Amino acid sequence: MTAYLVRRFLLMLLTLAGISVIVFVLLRIVPGNIVDILFDAAGFVDPADKARLEAELGLDKSILVQYASWIGGLLRGDLGFSYVSEKPALAEILPRIPITARLAGLALVFSILIGVPLGVISAVKQNTGLDYALRVLSLSGLSMPAFWLGLLILMAFVAAFGSIPIYSDAPKSFWDSLVMYSVPAAAVGFRSSALIMRLTRSSMLEVLRQDFIRTARSKGASENSINYHHALRNAMLPVVTVIGIEAAFLIGGLIVTETVFNIPGVARFLVEAIRWRDYPIVQNLVMFIAVIVVVINFLVDLLYAALDPRIKYSD
Repeated sequence: MTAYLVRRFLLMLLTLAGISVIVFVLLRIVPGNIVDILFDAAGFVDPADKARLEAELGLDKSILVQYASWIGGLLRGDLGFSYVSEKPALAEILPRIPITARLAGLALVFSILIGVPLGVISAVKQNTGLDYALRVLSLSGLSMPAFWLGLLILMAFVAAFGSIPIYSDAPKSFWDSLVMYSVPAAAVGFRSSALIMRLTRSSMLEVLRQDFIRTARSKGASENSINYHHALRNAMLPVVTVIGIEAAFLIGGLIVTETVFNIPGVARFLVEAIRWRDYPIVQNLVMFIAVIVVVINFLVDLLYAALDPRIKYSD
């Protein structure tokens, strides 16, 4: 187990190092930088002023020197300064992380609480009217874009209540946060719940055909015990994998939802930073998302052993 953890940790570091190189290089080879954007917006270009600004931002140095400076700052906890606001990048990013974390967490909870039970019910009631209805519902969730569903929800709120459930002021209590984030979380979590429901159904059906299920039935085990104790636990491995992937996706994949509902989160801020070529913000946000994805994948691997005793991580 210890050797496995060490190998996975080293692989995580190697993956993050590769991502940092790719992100850094891709940002630099894209035509135009923050200096070009600022001078184009002003309508004139003074070569001396442009060169001085590039020197102040460190953009006149080689890519290798800029990369080494950025990595050195990360190791020291210095994320640099935003080119646009001229504030520390950490001060710009930190307030937005809890906002996206609440939205993503609530969406994930919604998708699990809806997707897993409905998937089990659909499998247990295979080829019945309820099964067909749930399969149509899941296909609708997979086919419906989150931004379109979000717009429909906004239109429905306007028609019913005369107001729009968008982010205005920071919520002051837990219940205010729950009300504020529940609508966009349901909009984005609907697709994830549909995916989890379909995978849970197919995994449950595969397990229910196994020999040990027939043996349990022949020994007189109740249907509830067979479905929820024997079958569901063995069917959860692929479901846990998808839940982990969806959790990682929700951290950086809420761009449209945050824009539609006017939520000042990480994903929306990342798009704005890319548009302005705000290199410190983009690099640090992408690395933050990469760390979340890698850590979640690692936790999912460890969770396999708890769900399936047959999985062992040998030294």
